[in-house]
Amino acid sequence: MTIIISPQDSTPLYAQIVEQMKRQIADGTLQADEQLPSIRNLAKQLEVSVITTKRAYEELEKEGLIYSVHGRGSFVQAQTNYVKTEWLRLAFEQKCEALIQEGRALGLSNEEMLDMLRIYIEEET
Repeated sequence: MTIIISPQDSTPLYAQIVEQMKRQIADGTLQADEQLPSIRNLAKQLEVSVITTKRAYEELEKEGLIYSVHGRGSFVQAQTNYVKTEWLRLAFEQKCEALIQEGRALGLSNEEMLDMLRIYIEEET
């Protein structure tokens, strides 16, 4: 499991951890029943507060993506293909939103952005 957090990002640190772990669960990097680092070890690895990693794990558990076994640690919850597909689709939508914002910041019109997208789609087929 690789998590890279950025203190410069406006997204809270715990949310950065959550989003990266969600992505890794969705794409299969983190497998069902795989044990996750302890809250303390992950905090040390990422150089963040234990409270930050605890909050991230609590959020993931609340969303049904991980589960905890008292005295043993936290593990990846098995996900259906539907759930994985939905997470990947959500990640794609977020990337699209970011690209649209970037295009608007550059002064591109909707039509210009759509034209660029069509060109890339046609090149792939």
